[in-house]
Amino acid sequence: MAPDVVEIPAGPFIAGSDQAEREYGYRLDEAAYGHSVTRERGWYDRERPRVAKTLDGFFITRALITNAQYRAFVNATGHRVPDVDPETWRGYRLIHPYERTRRHAWADGKPPPGRGSHPVVMVSHDDANAYAAWLSAETGRAWRLPTALEWEKAARGPDGLIFPWGDTFDPALLNSHDAGPFDTLPVGSFPAGASPYGLLDAAGQVFEWTATPGNPGRFLVKGGSWDDSGCGVCRPAARHARPADIKHILVGFRLVLEPVEGEQAAEKR
Repeated sequence: MAPDVVEIPAGPFIAGSDQAEREYGYRLDEAAYGHSVTRERGWYDRERPRVAKTLDGFFITRALITNAQYRAFVNATGHRVPDVDPETWRGYRLIHPYERTRRHAWADGKPPPGRGSHPVVMVSHDDANAYAAWLSAETGRAWRLPTALEWEKAARGPDGLIFPWGDTFDPALLNSHDAGPFDTLPVGSFPAGASPYGLLDAAGQVFEWTATPGNPGRFLVKGGSWDDSGCGVCRPAARHARPADIKHILVGFRLVLEPVEGEQAAEKR
């Protein structure tokens, strides 16, 4: 069964951030962490300047792709399951211990018990593309990863909101480390934090692969995650890149569905 989608209409939207928004992000982080590391490292200084951009219309999955949805792909194709070995994990040089990956790791071709409705993680950029190709063949429709700009418009609406729900951070509206369980949750657990277009979990939960390249061998990820506090990095304008082959417990994905000529959003809801 195809994932539920929301319509993002053609037209302009405000992308990127200005100095005031970036400063707000830094101050949120400083209040949460008690230090200025994100400011000192200039995490938000390289964001796209706040400017109007125009995109064609498209559909995008309302929620992140779940373990249950990904399992149908694995069962049909024999594709590798989400997992990572200790040596590879150590090579990523991340702060999370390998033991923390085990609650997300699949066994015997199945996701961990009770996590079917959680977002699938430990999937590389190629894994996400492979799922999109399979879903396209299954449905006869074109599915793909969103570009960073498409994702940003879907996440913040046309008016350049700082967060999907508005311009003020509220830890009750997303799965971040500010008020969350330091783990993934079932997708859509924060309906009040939806974007103006109805996109769920666009802030927090897990970062999301996009089709937009970063530095060589990397692609931009968007959205923040369950282990972020502050949450400056959860703003739709925030951006950073991850290696295409990384299988991270903080990274999942959602997909764009290409519209066909004359299609109305009501037909896909």
